[in-house]
Amino acid sequence: MRLELSRAVQGCRLGLLTGLGNTGQHSLEVPGCLLYTCCATVPHLTQDTLHTLRDLPSVTQVSVDMYFAVHHMLMVSYAGLHDTVLFCSLHDSANSIPAGHVTNKTVSVWGSGGRIELTAARFMAIQAAIQPDFYQSMADGETWQAGTSRKRVRKAVDRTLAHLDECLVLHQKTQELKQSEIFGVVEGGDILEERLRSARETAKRPVGGFVLDGFHSAAMDQDVRVQLIKATSAELPQEKPRLVLGVGRPDEVISCVEAGVDLFESFFPFQVTERGCALSFNYNIDPDPETAGTSTPTVLEFNGEMPAVKKLNSNGDENMTPYEMNLKDKRYHDDFRPLVEGCSCYCCKKHMRSYVHHLLVTNELLGGVLLMLHNMAHYLGFFKSLREAITSDRLQDFKNRVLHCREGD
Repeated sequence: MRLELSRAVQGCRLGLLTGLGNTGQHSLEVPGCLLYTCCATVPHLTQDTLHTLRDLPSVTQVSVDMYFAVHHMLMVSYAGLHDTVLFCSLHDSANSIPAGHVTNKTVSVWGSGGRIELTAARFMAIQAAIQPDFYQSMADGETWQAGTSRKRVRKAVDRTLAHLDECLVLHQKTQELKQSEIFGVVEGGDILEERLRSARETAKRPVGGFVLDGFHSAAMDQDVRVQLIKATSAELPQEKPRLVLGVGRPDEVISCVEAGVDLFESFFPFQVTERGCALSFNYNIDPDPETAGTSTPTVLEFNGEMPAVKKLNSNGDENMTPYEMNLKDKRYHDDFRPLVEGCSCYCCKKHMRSYVHHLLVTNELLGGVLLMLHNMAHYLGFFKSLREAITSDRLQDFKNRVLHCREGD
């Protein structure tokens, strides 16, 4: 694995992550996102349905939740993931996890059956069975809550470094992981000194990249997050990729990219789908001013309406964001337009808002399938336009377009 950076603009890193896969034939553009899965499959979508989407990420994310930990070999075999590029994270960022279950020797993961403790040996045995291309080391990521003491944050950094050292020893001894890269985890809560210490110490280890943990959307003020990531990124080597966990909202993605982040998860479209909503924010900018307005719109531009959204509050991702519309709302009962005018996904080409509204209010499974198809297509289009904006030096135009949807919310 090698990160080839082509340019850096306003802190944004544009490039290509190459050498992925067993033969090194795969690559991933950065900034970009991974393909989110739950129990090793993309929620709501079969493999055939999934591959109707264009520009799918070349890297699929799986997580060591309890069900996956118990049935890892079966899941990898039957989910058809044996021939794809895999990244394995410790937890699923779409779900909240209880705190207070990390020790000096173990971490815990959760599934439908409850909690399971993992020692480094057991954690690495799972990685050996999955054989991911790269994976997150064990970490103590429980210091993102507000009011966490400095002493607790320092202990989390120490534990995470100790877990990393133990995983590195086992990694070197495990034949099945000879082609895999281990990513060190940078912790530190909201304390700058601990973030910097964690970054500096992790960078001293022979890791393939870095996971920035503890920056979850519901856990930290965006300005604080950006300041911490900027400072942390300055301590990390330029040639290694940085992946942030728990950040998915478009505005937060842009801020993190400007702070030096390369990779993101893609759990956000799943969360939007679970709310019965469709992504509808505008991300389209025309790189040629002379042709502006002549190309087919790819986002909600000409609908002449504000989508039905709820006001955000402290409940976090249980509430709608300004980037989506609630298709369960009765206003869509007789709305015969596509979800987003100009969108080329299967849902928008074949179906209307009124039909998806009907599917949702009657709890038909097809509603989730169609929404997930649209939301994934919209989210992937957002990242593609982000890269194009950086390439064409129009990042500010892109930001204005994306953030404009919050006005009047």
